[in-house]
Amino acid sequence: MDVPPVTPEAAPRPAAIPIPDLALTAPEPDPKPTPARGFDAVAEAVLGDEPVTTDGAGTAFLIEPMVRINDAVKAGRIDEAAGLAERTVEDAAGALGPEHPEVLRLRELAAYIAYLAGDPLRAFHLSLDLARIRHGAHDAEAAYGNVQSAATAWRAVRDPEQGLALGRDLIDLWTELTAEDGPAVEDIEELESARARMGRLTERARRAAE
Repeated sequence: MDVPPVTPEAAPRPAAIPIPDLALTAPEPDPKPTPARGFDAVAEAVLGDEPVTTDGAGTAFLIEPMVRINDAVKAGRIDEAAGLAERTVEDAAGALGPEHPEVLRLRELAAYIAYLAGDPLRAFHLSLDLARIRHGAHDAEAAYGNVQSAATAWRAVRDPEQGLALGRDLIDLWTELTAEDGPAVEDIEELESARARMGRLTERARRAAE
């Protein structure tokens, strides 16, 4: 399935693949550089030819499949990329453990590819699961990045009842993040935007039930 062709400003646009708008709202001008988070960070890594894996011991076996996944994404072969990503996540989790940093980064890539493939439900669940893991590890920056990715996927879910169910889980975790030090506190207006969407979904669900 096609996704709206909008490319993150910080990354070069490949000719063959549309990149979605990953911002929840237009940011105010900020003199300080903002680190890429969520799908933004994954898109920039893929488009910029940055290796997803590190050079750490025991991860060299991931380099070859990662090159193939990145090439497939940039060429627009999203179904192929999704299959490769799923197998690579399984192999990496088996070899390194399900919460190894490289496995978490691969799962972020799998969520991004699912979003590109028009599967926002899978992208949402993968991203929110990652946010919970990062939150439990007290990594506020990474957890908020994954919440942003989950929110991007959630906004692509059109069914109001489904959107309400997903939104409750998203906002519960998001609210927890705002109670701690970290970027979620600085972007409180994004949480308010998500709550406003819940109101619109509630009204749509009510009208559909009439």
